Amino acid sequence: MEFDRTAPTSGAIVQPSADQRAREEILDAHRAYLDAMDEGDTKALDDLLDDNFTLTHMTGYVQPKAEWLAQMRQDRFVYHAIDEKKTTLDIDGDTARLIARTVTDATVYGTRADWRLQLATDYARQDDTWATVRTVATTW
Repeated sequence: MEFDRTAPTSGAIVQPSADQRAREEILDAHRAYLDAMDEGDTKALDDLLDDNFTLTHMTGYVQPKAEWLAQMRQDRFVYHAIDEKKTTLDIDGDTARLIARTVTDATVYGTRADWRLQLATDYARQDDTWATVRTVATTW
């Protein structure tokens, strides 16, 4: 954790830097996103994801948020478990990219498998929150 070294140290509570706060906020949003997928909670995903969110599948198909959530409700995408193996995060001002390597136990269009997915997710600061604007899924 980074600390503001210019802040007084005796008895004072040291606040995290703006960059550290942004990292924590984005990682919290990422965890909530994966948890909602794992739980099949399309309401939570609808709230977490930007209205213009897209999910690019391994096939290259760019799927709008509403279509993906509708297909989740129809059990075309069922996430049974998501095991996060490695996560990196790069922040550049009001945008960020989080790359997570996962092993995802999911049933996709009737086929259940452990998918080795790399999820590259873009975030953008909107007012005081970090919006999830796009995820591109590839294999690793």
